[in-house]
Amino acid sequence: MSLLPNRLITDSTPQQDGFYMPAEFEPIQKIWMVWPYRADNWRQQAAPAQKAYADVALAINRFCEVGVLVNPDNYQSCRDSLPADIDVISVPSNDAWARDTVPTFLINDKGELRACDWTFNAWGGDYDGLYSPWDDDDKLAERLCDHLDIKRYRTDDFVMEGGAFHVDGESTVLTTRMCLLSPGRNPHLTEAQIEDKLKAYLNVQKVLWIDDGIDPDETTGHVDDIACFARPGEVVCLYTDDPEHPFYDATQKAYEQLSNMTDAKGRRLTVHKLCCTQQPVTLPDDY
Repeated sequence: MSLLPNRLITDSTPQQDGFYMPAEFEPIQKIWMVWPYRADNWRQQAAPAQKAYADVALAINRFCEVGVLVNPDNYQSCRDSLPADIDVISVPSNDAWARDTVPTFLINDKGELRACDWTFNAWGGDYDGLYSPWDDDDKLAERLCDHLDIKRYRTDDFVMEGGAFHVDGESTVLTTRMCLLSPGRNPHLTEAQIEDKLKAYLNVQKVLWIDDGIDPDETTGHVDDIACFARPGEVVCLYTDDPEHPFYDATQKAYEQLSNMTDAKGRRLTVHKLCCTQQPVTLPDDY
């Protein structure tokens, strides 16, 4: 993998250069995945997880291109598990959460491509991160941008993950205070300063804050677990009206907050309920 140091942009931001993140509901050219391998995180030496990832890659590949990043020691087994039209790239990683560690891809009005390379600390660093070390995951975006020959913006003073925010493609971003204001992320920044970072690196005009997510012990409340844009002006929100449900308080509050928000275009949000239940889960015999 060739190193291209001139790909790093240090004297401007995406906002200054006219680059922004498209909405996730827009057409997608390519999906990136990271191959699981950790025996301490995945059962049976990650074999069932690898089979599941291969199945997902094959399903996605019916509709768009797929690229898989794989730890060098697992390259050949991964390559053998996937058809030739799925790219397999050897690059070190610490775990397999591509949404949070690969670059956030940006475009401008001419269709040119750049990326955000967020600082990653395994969802909390030394304070409450999920694993250590995380250095290869933090370098994953840089290495992929180098491989693709894409210019990137690095946020050395701002910790962020892809699942911590959701954009509508029309200058609005959605996030949670539970995550971005947590002590393990950016304790040196105020809410207003974090808003400035989001505006500068995603090129948005308005930040919508939900107080809480539903997973305080893992991602510290990623917004992608509780709400997302379905189209401009419309949001899907996890919801339950069962007071005994473990997500009751968080989903009730999120629904109320979203229902009273307007986006960057001044539109009052239409909020759709995605209802969850407490039905028991039956695991396979070999789980």
